[in-house]
Amino acid sequence: MSDSAVAPSGAVAGRQAGGPRLDHGLHLGGVVAFLLVLVAGLGYAVVSLIADMNAVGEAPLAYGAFALLGLALLIALAFEFVNGFHDTANAVATVIYTHSMPPLVAVIWSGIFNFLGVMLSSGAVAYAIVTLLPVELILNVGSHAGYAMIFALLLAAILWTLGTWAFGLPNSSSHALIGSVLGVGLANQLMNGGDGTAGVDWSQALNVFKALLFSPVCGFVLAALLLLALKFAVRRKDLYAAPKGEAPPPLWIRGLLILTCTLVSFFHGGNDGQKGMGLIMLILIGAAPTAYALNRTMADDTTPAFVQASTAAGAVFSARAPGAEVPDAAAARRTVTEALKTKDLNAPPVYAALAALANDIAASVKNYGAIRTVPAAQTQNLRSDMYLAADAVRVLPGSGADLSEADKATLKRYAGLLNDGTRYIPGWVKVCVALALGLGTMVGWKRIVVTVGEKIGKTHLTYAQGASAEIVAAGTIGLAELYGLPVSTTHILSSGVAGTMAANGSGLQMATVRNMALAWILTLPAAITLAAVLFYLLRHMF
Repeated sequence: MSDSAVAPSGAVAGRQAGGPRLDHGLHLGGVVAFLLVLVAGLGYAVVSLIADMNAVGEAPLAYGAFALLGLALLIALAFEFVNGFHDTANAVATVIYTHSMPPLVAVIWSGIFNFLGVMLSSGAVAYAIVTLLPVELILNVGSHAGYAMIFALLLAAILWTLGTWAFGLPNSSSHALIGSVLGVGLANQLMNGGDGTAGVDWSQALNVFKALLFSPVCGFVLAALLLLALKFAVRRKDLYAAPKGEAPPPLWIRGLLILTCTLVSFFHGGNDGQKGMGLIMLILIGAAPTAYALNRTMADDTTPAFVQASTAAGAVFSARAPGAEVPDAAAARRTVTEALKTKDLNAPPVYAALAALANDIAASVKNYGAIRTVPAAQTQNLRSDMYLAADAVRVLPGSGADLSEADKATLKRYAGLLNDGTRYIPGWVKVCVALALGLGTMVGWKRIVVTVGEKIGKTHLTYAQGASAEIVAAGTIGLAELYGLPVSTTHILSSGVAGTMAANGSGLQMATVRNMALAWILTLPAAITLAAVLFYLLRHMF
């Protein structure tokens, strides 16, 4: 899909000497195929949603509720679509500017591997951002406040991402989404009479910030060091030369550049695609809890282990609540919810409440025989209990809890099973997110490609520079997905290009670097503000 109509002035005619031609549009047949795949994907989502609801006896949604659900899903997929053409452009810039692949072929190739990356992703990243949201909104995501939360954070992230794209600035969609999540949390707390700071899980936010801060530093330093290492180890002049005309590089260099582009695209799909999946699951849980609140695909033979782990965790909690009154399930939920808001869990009444939840979870699953057979009427309460217990186990170490190694192991196993029961991604959600990300790759990519390829360094990108930046990006993003960390593809690769330019002595275009740094600095406050304002407005509309 060509965006020549909106390409920056002079991006084609004024391209660098030896730069690629970016004025080739997509054939009408390609446009038709693009639209057919888009429509087919949306149709598949609707059919799969209805099938899942019918399979578990979920009552049909009213037309208004179904329309609201459809709008929420469209906005979530729109975020992944925008992410595709904004962030993935970084992956193809190096192969395009080294003439390793024709622009349209590179874009389509990247879109395919973004698709595969989403489909083969582990799901570990999907809920990393979700845990930043206020617990009361997560538990009541199907309420008006829940929909306001989803709409506000997604629209804020989309608006900021589109704004930076319009100026051709490589900026992180992940960064924008996280800022939006924080904005909703702060606004929700302020609107409910708090001071704002309690609306965010700052310990989890700090972990995410570390990953985001690590991205540009890692990209710049490691890419620079890798280029210097290549210069020392590989004495081939053609590796460090700029492309001559539009001729492709030597075969081995071309293969390396295509491989690294492929890996970056694949890992980008695996990492960034999951962020949208987590939010889509929140939407589905709120709209159709019977079908999506619990993982009904869990094997029945996991029930004994589930019951045993819940009972063992209950004993750990009970031992820390001597003499405390054990509340009923409803009171326990309220106690744990309030404790999670303040992050003050290290108290006997909270431990007693956690013990009550653990015992109630064990009894429920044992009585029903399996997660799969939990009745519709009990689904929401059981999911709330499981989510609260898992989140409490995650927060406990930071609240001053003195746990033995054996107790830590018991609770870790317990939390793992709880997450298995509540955090899963249906196949059709993966397919739809993969299509949105893959198709988005083929739209609007030129602006960011031109910036990365021409406007960061003062000289043309060489083969070694492109390979160094891509290798670092692929390795870093792949490790981040392995450990469930949300990182920025954009920050890693664009800063990697800058690092290679600095190491090569090529010089940097400081105006572009300053604008990229400014966009990076402003993303969090801008996204926080946008999301907070939108949440406030939407709460008064719903």
